[in-house]
Amino acid sequence: MMHQSLTLVWHGAAVVVLLMGVLWAIQLRTRNAAIVDFGWGLGLALIAVLYAIEGPGYAPRKWLIAAMAGIWGIRLSVYLLFDRVISKPEEGRYQQLRGEWKTNLPLKFFFFFQFQALLCVLLSAPFLFAVLNSRNELSWLEYAAVGLWLLALAGEVAADWQLAAFKSDPANKGKLCRAGLWNYSRHPNYFFEWLIWVAYAMFALASPWGFVALLCPALMLYFLLRVTGIPATEAQALRSRGEMYRRYQQTTSAFVPWFPKKESWT
Repeated sequence: MMHQSLTLVWHGAAVVVLLMGVLWAIQLRTRNAAIVDFGWGLGLALIAVLYAIEGPGYAPRKWLIAAMAGIWGIRLSVYLLFDRVISKPEEGRYQQLRGEWKTNLPLKFFFFFQFQALLCVLLSAPFLFAVLNSRNELSWLEYAAVGLWLLALAGEVAADWQLAAFKSDPANKGKLCRAGLWNYSRHPNYFFEWLIWVAYAMFALASPWGFVALLCPALMLYFLLRVTGIPATEAQALRSRGEMYRRYQQTTSAFVPWFPKKESWT
């Protein structure tokens, strides 16, 4: 079992390292490092499908988790490709990195892209434990995980759609999106993204050693709240929106959707 696990991990790592290497080379020409966000979802989808193909476990379980990861990853990557990459200027977050790093940018961005590959491998743990489980039936915990995943995916899709619809209206240029879920959270897309990872970990709990996968939503929560998620996004929003965004911060929940303060907007 250990040998099978290591083989799967090495194969998954090779796929995502190659993917991120190709995307790094593309950004050298386009000078749009946001393409790494496209690779994030696609890389995890590819790993999940690879694990399902090569894993020795119960076929319905393998392909159920692969479908969950594949649908989520491909939808997210396609959305980000059109929202942040194709015919778009490089996001302010990545422009800020270029300004801070200053020298040896190709090498520094190479390691940045490969760090995302490493994260993909680490976060693939729920998929790995599930495809190694040979028990010939699905448990109530796995069914519950699928239900949570469906709810979280619907929330993430809704948040992305509401933001895209807002941005597409020329009358909203320079304004803040407070449509739908964005009225209750400054980052509803991140919240539902995290719930998706909770669902993956819940699915893995039905498999031997699956409790280790609980580290994945914990890691995602840390990065979203403290590192590359909310801090970087809000720093850029403050640079571009200033006082308008500070007011939004004071009145609207940062992560978990909740009712805004009554005095927030008139």
